[in-house]
Amino acid sequence: MKIADLDRLKIHYTDEGDPDGAPIVFANSLGTDLRLWDKLVPLLPAGLRIIRYDKRGHGLSEGTPAPYSMGTLISDVEALLDHLGVKDALFVGLSIGGMIGQGLAVKRLDLVRALVISNSAAKMGTAEMWHDRIAKCRAEGVGSIAAPTMERWFGKKFRATPELAAWQTMLARQDLEGYTGCCAAIAGTDFYTPTSGLRLPCLGIAGTEDGASPPDLVRETVDLVPGSRLELIRGAGHLPCVETPEEYARILSDFIKETGHVQ
Repeated sequence: MKIADLDRLKIHYTDEGDPDGAPIVFANSLGTDLRLWDKLVPLLPAGLRIIRYDKRGHGLSEGTPAPYSMGTLISDVEALLDHLGVKDALFVGLSIGGMIGQGLAVKRLDLVRALVISNSAAKMGTAEMWHDRIAKCRAEGVGSIAAPTMERWFGKKFRATPELAAWQTMLARQDLEGYTGCCAAIAGTDFYTPTSGLRLPCLGIAGTEDGASPPDLVRETVDLVPGSRLELIRGAGHLPCVETPEEYARILSDFIKETGHVQ
């Protein structure tokens, strides 16, 4: 268990693989922790330095009172990567993690040499939708939204498996301040203009059954970056690295090799 005791926050992270390898950084979705990538990590090419972290108010990272701004969440991972001496990473962000990745690439291109926008977009939902969710969670608890969220997170096939209960429990136990703080960050974010200025290798990944970030929304964002492309995973929802880790690993591994991140 590793904790980066930064001036701004204590962040829980893992640092695995080859310590001298090309770095790949994973940022997970709203309401999950770094276990989101557990099935994927063993399937990645050898020779990578694999860094995962829990964002503010999630997992084992420190929480602070809501609301948060997206700039704060971006500065958190920026400080972590500076702390770890990471440069030129391939950044894989899913959902809110994909928004953090876009913002970090705009702010610190020395940290991000290639970007994966997975099940994410430059703008997700409306401010009103997010504020309604915040109000419900504050009135009834995060657990009140856990069951319906599973419909958006996972495809039909996965929802029939016993594993679904674990993900529903993870969300239900999520810290209220961390969850609503990140909801507020998403509500206040529109990255269409800054993301359109990015010039770096970029891959989009979408699930055909994703109710939170449908494929057309992901495509619209990825198309902002010249030379990018979108990969669709059939039958998967919002968390395809959980539902179809082998397919996700194949797509990601191809991109890693295409960008020369590993030979």
